Amino acid sequence: MPPNAMTDEIEAQPVHAVAMKLLDLRLQPSTAIVQSVLGEFTGPHELALLKTSGVIELYKLSDEKLHLVTRVETRSILRHGVAVRFPGTSHDVLVVTSDSGALSVLQFQPFAVLHNVTFGKTGCRRATPGQYLAADPKGRAVMVSAVEKRQLVYVLNRTADGKTTLSSPLEAHRTRNLILATVGLDNGYDNPLFATLELQYPEETETNIEPELQLAYYELDLGLNHVSRRWATPVPQTACCLAALPGGADGPGGVLMGAEDWLYYVHEKNRIVCPIPRREMHTSKGILITTVTVHRQKKAKFFALAQSELGDVYKVSIVLNEDKSAVSGLEVSFLDTLPTANTLNVSKLGLLFVAAEFGDHALYQFERIDVPDAPSNTSVEETELTTAKAVSLAKTFAPVSRLQNLRKIWSLDNAAPTNQILVGELAGNEVSPQIYTLTGRGPHSTIRTMRHGAAVTELAVSDLPGVPGGIFTVADASGEKDQYIVVSFADATLVLSVGESVEEVGKESGFLITAPTLACSALGQDGSVCQVHPAGVRHIQKGQARQWHCPGLKRIEFASANTSQVLIALAGGEIIYFELDAISGNLTESSTKDMGADVCCLDIGTIDTGKSRSLFAAIGCRDQTVRIVSLEPGQLLTQKSSLALKSRPHSVVIQSVKGVDMEGKPNGLDDLTLNIGLDDGSSLRVFLDPVTGSVEASPSRRFLGAIPVSVSRIELNGQKSTLLLSSRPWISRRDESTGKHLMAPLSYVPLDHGCSFRSDAIPEGIVATAGKTLRILSVDTDGMGGGDDEAFNTNKADLRYTPRQMTLVSVSNTTDQRKVVLVVVESDCNEYGLEEKKAMGFDPTAKVSSKGDDADAMDMDEDSDDEGEKKDLPEGDGDEDEEEKDARKTPVRGPLPSKPGTWGSCVRLLDPSANCSTLDCIEMGRNEAALCCASVRFHSKGGEPLLAVGTVTGMTMNPLKQVASHIVLYRIVDGGRLQLLHRTAVEDGPVLALAHFQGRLLAGIGKSLRLFEMGKRQLLRKCEQRGLPTFVKTIQTVGDRAFVGDMMQSIQVFRYDAMANRFVTLAIDPSPRPIVSQELLDFNTVAVSDKFGNISILRMPRGAEAGAIDMSGQRALWDSSRTDSTPKLELLCQYYVGEVVTAMTRSSLVAGGAESIIYVTACGRIGALVPFSSRADVEFFTQLETALRTEVLRPTGRDPQSYRSYYAPALHVIDGELCEAFNSLPHDKQAKIAAELERSPGDIMKKLEDTRNALH
Repeated sequence: MPPNAMTDEIEAQPVHAVAMKLLDLRLQPSTAIVQSVLGEFTGPHELALLKTSGVIELYKLSDEKLHLVTRVETRSILRHGVAVRFPGTSHDVLVVTSDSGALSVLQFQPFAVLHNVTFGKTGCRRATPGQYLAADPKGRAVMVSAVEKRQLVYVLNRTADGKTTLSSPLEAHRTRNLILATVGLDNGYDNPLFATLELQYPEETETNIEPELQLAYYELDLGLNHVSRRWATPVPQTACCLAALPGGADGPGGVLMGAEDWLYYVHEKNRIVCPIPRREMHTSKGILITTVTVHRQKKAKFFALAQSELGDVYKVSIVLNEDKSAVSGLEVSFLDTLPTANTLNVSKLGLLFVAAEFGDHALYQFERIDVPDAPSNTSVEETELTTAKAVSLAKTFAPVSRLQNLRKIWSLDNAAPTNQILVGELAGNEVSPQIYTLTGRGPHSTIRTMRHGAAVTELAVSDLPGVPGGIFTVADASGEKDQYIVVSFADATLVLSVGESVEEVGKESGFLITAPTLACSALGQDGSVCQVHPAGVRHIQKGQARQWHCPGLKRIEFASANTSQVLIALAGGEIIYFELDAISGNLTESSTKDMGADVCCLDIGTIDTGKSRSLFAAIGCRDQTVRIVSLEPGQLLTQKSSLALKSRPHSVVIQSVKGVDMEGKPNGLDDLTLNIGLDDGSSLRVFLDPVTGSVEASPSRRFLGAIPVSVSRIELNGQKSTLLLSSRPWISRRDESTGKHLMAPLSYVPLDHGCSFRSDAIPEGIVATAGKTLRILSVDTDGMGGGDDEAFNTNKADLRYTPRQMTLVSVSNTTDQRKVVLVVVESDCNEYGLEEKKAMGFDPTAKVSSKGDDADAMDMDEDSDDEGEKKDLPEGDGDEDEEEKDARKTPVRGPLPSKPGTWGSCVRLLDPSANCSTLDCIEMGRNEAALCCASVRFHSKGGEPLLAVGTVTGMTMNPLKQVASHIVLYRIVDGGRLQLLHRTAVEDGPVLALAHFQGRLLAGIGKSLRLFEMGKRQLLRKCEQRGLPTFVKTIQTVGDRAFVGDMMQSIQVFRYDAMANRFVTLAIDPSPRPIVSQELLDFNTVAVSDKFGNISILRMPRGAEAGAIDMSGQRALWDSSRTDSTPKLELLCQYYVGEVVTAMTRSSLVAGGAESIIYVTACGRIGALVPFSSRADVEFFTQLETALRTEVLRPTGRDPQSYRSYYAPALHVIDGELCEAFNSLPHDKQAKIAAELERSPGDIMKKLEDTRNALH
């Protein structure tokens, strides 16, 4: 038989197994803001945020923060928005454009879609209007502009019955016309005017004509219903932004125009120009004004703010003539340096909101707006307006990292851009893994450690004499705060008195301290206390103690008490009920019952306001049941209902929570909730009928940990909540605004016991035990306010440059507990290195000065690797100084290089077990940039973990070239210090990807794939694969395979043939996907993301491995000339996320849970693609998604299925965000969809909640 006979007959076949089905769930929404709009949508001082994920959030402005009012999911790409007040109305509406090709008018009180007027095709096209939107200040018309040619004007009206109408669009098109900005002019009640920045480009044959940038006025003639081009004037080629000044009776009208180095006021027959102040160390390069906003103070009184590309904010004062009808001059003065903004909004409350391009969004308070001694320039005669002229005229200032005239009062997290993600339990003492992300750019760069759950503040920790068996608090006579903390041990009780301090008290408290306490509570209104111990019930009243003793040799095993009722369980299953006599004040035995099974837990509930007793008690038995018994007179201990469980109950709590109606809004009634903790580490939540005590629906189950769950009552934000303790603590409560049940873990060590705690200093806290320690905690509920989308708390560590990549490296030969370190490579283009900045007098690592004088102008933002050099603050002023320091701190970008190819870069070593503190930081050489890194173990050198870093020197982007490329090898010594081993120069392009491969280093260098072995002085090239399409962007390896992602031509799979020392192509992707990131799912399957926002799952066809084996080499020449001979990767799943997915990883967010694909996007979104485990789940979610596509509200008119199939049809991925929109539908629509699915609305909600709970 010929050697190649078998291989000739084997062809790659498609995989016929059941296709992969995934559910896309959002863990954290996008944080990038496209635009922010001030208005009065439901009331005064409101701010609408248009986010990149298609979400519109409405916030209420206050002197302290922004308060979320509502959130609207549009399932589209938002392009522009403007606030419009229709004539004769008292509230604004939000007019938005999106990729739906429609003009949408949204009302927020109540929320409704007033209009969805289609004017173009779907998608963000250059010839489809929607990129720019402007409104007439009097609310009479809006102009919608495209990037090229097309402009439409809509006239806004109201009918006699108060309905708003939009006229048919009026065209104002111009061929060969590019539009850079559009703004509505204030022309009083004359015909509406709109101003645009237009670039008229010539025909292709007219090569000798230079394109001219013009500022044009378009007039809408309301009488003729016609739009005409009224006036135009040439403007500088660098002009890019416009802002309208008040006009008519309120001001001179016209526009402020931002350009490079100059600020212009332009109006018909009037043009004034003023240079902007410049930084002292700035080069002769021009400075571009990117944002201008105008704020009206009073009639004919206003000012403007302008921001440059460096973040410097200038106050623009407009000088008017005597009759206030025309502008006679401009004065531009430096105000402060802020993060570069997409939008600046000035409120009448004296607040400034900055929707930052990178870094956190922030709310600032003006401390002063008129600064006489600030560097300022005045308007000049318009002659030769060049950069050199601006440099000669401009006043200079030194940038400072401390705010002088503004004070930050609140910030909104912004993780955009997010470049990398890593999931793992690296802290060393936590149960669930953490999410590590690289975010930001330049001085706003951070590494963020995210933990699922609410943040916890540790207020006090003290040692105990032993391991406690329980903890309780006893309220004082007023019931508003606690007077005792009772800690129960195996054979004793510790009583602590709560006052200005917590102190131990002995027998004078009346407690029996020589026995353990099973339950205790305040009784009545006279300050008496009840203590239940194994031998009996102790009633402490006015310093005297009365004792009820157990009959015979029986002992109390479990007990529960409130302010007037006590329930105990004896060994053998007998329960005894006590009630406080309202007349005598004595605790009397009222009823006894044998449960027929041993009791393992019980709870008597709490007494609601206006009632004299709790009506029901819950009793958990060892036969795996929980029984509800009545406590009403005449029906004492009568069983009302029971619940069969799959595991033995460990604890039960009956909680009364505020009820909601069918729409999820509070109805003024109370719901009765039964929370059950089970021995198997699960918790159940079920509703009880408050009248009959019957179980109303099937329970909601959630797995919390590996140990039995203890349940207790606490209060958060004045609302009754539940504390659940297992392998980690959890909080369960109902959101008052939405009625949705929220459940999130606490980011804290595991707790053994816990209960509510109240004092003068701590109005809402938790007292708990962990081992032999007593802890008082406070829970931050801000992260739980929006539900599961924001159920993460974040710790940040500052970085020096933009983070590019990170990797974990094992640490060997260390004496401490650290096992791994985190390596981050950082680099910035057009940036000086640290040493060059210091030589110029700009030190980004210097401590922030606490003074605002100019002598400290060079003290820049503080870097995390110099934390050890901080000096202690004076006693008593530390907290105040630190808070003020944070409010004044602002990142400042250093001096800009004058020529391209200048880079600043470093390699940073972080300790993930110490909040990502910096262990070591090495600056790269001059103009050298670290772009990628990988952990590698060379088998020929003993397998020691080493760090490989790919660098380029002098790289420019246009044209793309570099002076040199290197692979640098480091060893980590002493557990936290980088030691250089050697540098290897490589040619053929930049090093963009590195990976460990079979004890060697695999590198992607330009269009080549190279395999290196470690040598004494440099790396040794062992094998090479040339001729890849463009640039190797990503590499991942498994076994003898390498999955290589090309920057423009998707994935190629190679197998390394060790015998022939060559790479063999196994399969390629026939679709040309511009790869951004990839993640291996198994030996044959890979997930990839592209630059268009798609995620795709690709799998090797069956037979590809065998078809690639050619023992004789007879097919080499034939195959080399055939492009169709290589097997093609099979497409399993495809889905449009809506944003560019920059990184993803295969991991689980719960210890021991199923793995999912966790991804991050450039705009800060964190999501998960969860694989389905059963066909029933696939059918359920497919039917639910299909039903919701037609029933869900479409605020912008975008079809959900069309949106998720933006570039290619969605395949085998369910839109989880769309499915969760079921919870916000009106009840009638929920019932309709539930009937189609043959389920109840409650069952669908429970299924959605269980699916998300299984993820984290």
